[in-house]
Amino acid sequence: MAKNDKKAFVQEKPSGQSENVKKFKQSPMLYIGSIVILVLVVVTFIGGDFITGGGCAGGGRDLTFGYYNKAPVTWVPGNMFNIIYNNVKYRYQMYGYDVSNSWMEQQIMREAFDDYVEHIAILQILKRSNYEVPESKVDREMLTNPRFLDKNENFSDALYRNMSKSDQMAVWQQEKEKLGKRMYINDLLSLLIPKAEADFIAAMSSPARNFDVVSFNVDDYPESEYISFANENSNLFNTIHLSKITVTSSEREAKSVHSSVKSGMTFEDAARNHSTDNYKERGGDMGVRYYFEIEQEVPNAQDREKVLNLKSGEMSDVIKIGNGWVFFKVLGETMTADINDETVMERVRWYVSNYSRGRMEDWAINTAREFITDAKETDFADASYARNLERQNVGPISINYGNVELFTALAIPGVSQQDISDLSRNETFWKNLFSAQIGTPCEPLVQGSNVYVFLPTDQIDIDGSALDFISDKYSNPSSDIAGMPQNRGWIKLITEYTVSTYFLKHQKMDDRFDETYKKLYER
Repeated sequence: MAKNDKKAFVQEKPSGQSENVKKFKQSPMLYIGSIVILVLVVVTFIGGDFITGGGCAGGGRDLTFGYYNKAPVTWVPGNMFNIIYNNVKYRYQMYGYDVSNSWMEQQIMREAFDDYVEHIAILQILKRSNYEVPESKVDREMLTNPRFLDKNENFSDALYRNMSKSDQMAVWQQEKEKLGKRMYINDLLSLLIPKAEADFIAAMSSPARNFDVVSFNVDDYPESEYISFANENSNLFNTIHLSKITVTSSEREAKSVHSSVKSGMTFEDAARNHSTDNYKERGGDMGVRYYFEIEQEVPNAQDREKVLNLKSGEMSDVIKIGNGWVFFKVLGETMTADINDETVMERVRWYVSNYSRGRMEDWAINTAREFITDAKETDFADASYARNLERQNVGPISINYGNVELFTALAIPGVSQQDISDLSRNETFWKNLFSAQIGTPCEPLVQGSNVYVFLPTDQIDIDGSALDFISDKYSNPSSDIAGMPQNRGWIKLITEYTVSTYFLKHQKMDDRFDETYKKLYER
């Protein structure tokens, strides 16, 4: 069958049903992952999907969705991309999804694209290694191909002969590719994992510690600190009333407009006729602005000082700012900030929260350190009670950098999942928790809007049965009641998950999926 003039193979009575057919009979929603593509019982060889019929016909358009190592990732009726697409679509139908939905169609096509890229990449690896699937093995696989099975799931010579020679060869080649890919994946996922390795990984979960923890919210920054900041930086909250003209065409044009205003044209008319910023319709009027806001308008400190020192009615020189040229006119001179004015203090609080948050964090860290000093002199619980702090009990916690699902997940009551995720990837966090002596508070740690202080209360060794469980989970497949494997073991699942991502993110990948898919809907 490897050549067109090869005799049609003679049906050999299989000793039993193929493994794929058995699995399909047991469960019609059989697993089709991103690694092993199994052909379902009903696969349309040519046509039968949204590209060639329905909402967005291909109509001779270029359906190349990208390239992997210069090999085109092209959808062609009957090719592996098409087959993978139909498999993915069928799976979603089995789960009750509306596959005619345009958003769902795009998700299905994207998933098929990802799987086909992986398919191409693996075939290229096999080619470089000079591996060839034996023709006899491909022939045997053809005997169990769902396209050629009768209602009794036996190979039908009639069904096979009813297919054109070119289609027979196409199916044969697809079976060959699938076998090669399956060999690669099985070899990749069947690498022996020494028990010593699994035991070593399991031992990483021991010892575990229990903790008491309190937190200090950065946003509890006291009013007295805001007032201190306002007194120290009062000039930031002075106000000035300015108008502005921005010219983006050229410096020469900006200076020409500037000269026109000096010669008698009103600033307002010049702004409406020549300015390109958001204030032109208001005659350039920017309104009353705080000095710290002018820092954004005029980043250069020397230029900014010149503008702020202008008197009412005076106009600045032309200043280069970003991609344009700007000049200002003072409509109202500087007003000194009054920190007794609540409006001013509102701006102070806003400024500190947005531009000087480090000052707020420093305050919270210092407060936490004062608490630690008290806790060492008295007791952690007493110090918490005296400051009306809620004390949480956390643990047992093992070192689990990145919250790997193999180990017990980090969990702290009242802490958001995002902050938990960030903490789990913070090396300082883990060093603090597991280097501090039992009964001694850890150094303060900032995460999000809180500063945490942990107190390790005790340390325990994980018992042998728990370690054995992790070791088995790491390397061995688990089984259901019927004894059928339900997964490949944690390390193999991770490998399986990352193989596709590796190829899709590889420098050899030229992903044009979005661009090509968009063209499918262009009329």
